[in-house]
Amino acid sequence: MATGQKNRMFRTHVDIPQKKRAQLVTLLNQHVAEALDLYSQVKQAHWNVKGKHFYSIHTLTDTFAAEVIEFVDDLAERATALGGYVHGTVRMAAEATTLPEYPMDLVDDMGHVAALVDRIGHFASSVRSAIDTAEELGDKDTADLYTGISRQVDKRLWFFEAHLQGEGDHE
Repeated sequence: MATGQKNRMFRTHVDIPQKKRAQLVTLLNQHVAEALDLYSQVKQAHWNVKGKHFYSIHTLTDTFAAEVIEFVDDLAERATALGGYVHGTVRMAAEATTLPEYPMDLVDDMGHVAALVDRIGHFASSVRSAIDTAEELGDKDTADLYTGISRQVDKRLWFFEAHLQGEGDHE
């Protein structure tokens, strides 16, 4: 993509200054990339999981993947509502994501769960940080969007982590 097109902005009547809108769009595009990457990694586990807990992990990953793809759409639509241009192809996402690459040697159920916990935790932390950034930029709507995503991601993180926790496994 040509440099001039990367940060393309369109006129809008949203009453947030253009410079702040551009920063918000950059933030939203980062999370479009990370959510697309997270979606693909969750589906990777979904398709390849084996083991004693196959069915519960298979079902949980499918449910979470459906939620994550909705996050992608919500984040992208907010970016365009702010006058931005979304960078939403798989190639664009691969270039921009900060999530670790998914291990290709995983098969067993708990190995997939551990890998997903790491990636979901990374995404959750990034989303929580984005809440603060959006508020600092004066955009309560984007902060609210991130808050809703954060709440849902933390809930799913709990569901995945519960598979790895047991008696005596506490702080």
